[in-house]
Amino acid sequence: MTRTIVVTGGHGVLGRAVVEAALSDGLNVAVIDHASGLPVPEGVLELGGVDLTDAAAAERAMGAAAGAFGRLDALLNIAGGFVWQTVDDAEPAWARMFALNLTTALNASRAALPWLKQSMEGRIVNVGANAALKSAAGMGAYAASKAAVHRLTESLAEELKPTSVTVNAVLPSILDTGQNRKDMPEADPAKWVQPADLARVMLFLASPESRAITGALIPVTGRV
Repeated sequence: MTRTIVVTGGHGVLGRAVVEAALSDGLNVAVIDHASGLPVPEGVLELGGVDLTDAAAAERAMGAAAGAFGRLDALLNIAGGFVWQTVDDAEPAWARMFALNLTTALNASRAALPWLKQSMEGRIVNVGANAALKSAAGMGAYAASKAAVHRLTESLAEELKPTSVTVNAVLPSILDTGQNRKDMPEADPAKWVQPADLARVMLFLASPESRAITGALIPVTGRV
C-alpha cells in the first residue's frame, strides 16, 4: 500500500520542499500547519489552523490525517520558529521558542504514535539545529529549544526500540531561503543548504530503507 506521511509546518519553505519531494516519490501527504487556506498541490490533505502546542488539537489533526488515508507511516516535524535575541532582552522569547520548537514536536509525535506503531515501518523525523551543538550570542533561546528536540529524539528512539518505529533528527545549518538572504545580505548563499536537499535527507529517514538508523542526529550543513 502507498505510504502516508504527515508534514507539520508544511506551508513553510522547508515544508513545501518536503511535500513536493514526497509527491514525486508517490507518497500520500497530509500537511498540518498553524496557517490555513494556503494552496497545496493536488492530492495533498491540508489541515490548517492547527495549534500544535495544544495536545488535543494535535490529536484531532492526526486523527483526521489517518482517517483520510487509512494509515500513517511517517511524521516529519518541521513546525517551529526562530528568534535572535540576547539573554537580557526585555521581552524574553524562551517560552515561545520551547513552545514552537519542542512542544509542537512532542505533541505531534505523541498523537501520531498509535498509527505509526501499526505501520510496518513507522518513522519520526525531527528538525533540530546545528546551531544547538554550540550556541552563539543571541542564539540562547533558539539553541536551547532545539537542543531539547535533540534530547527528545534520542529518548523517544530508545523508548520505541521494541517497535518498528524509528526516530531521528536532521541538524541543518543555514537554509537558503528568501528571508535568510534578506537578513544576511553579505553572506554567500551558495554555501547554505538548499531546502530540496534537506527534504531528500528527511524523506530517506522517513523511508523503510532507513530502518537501521534510530536516535541519530544528522548534520546537514552544506558548506557552512
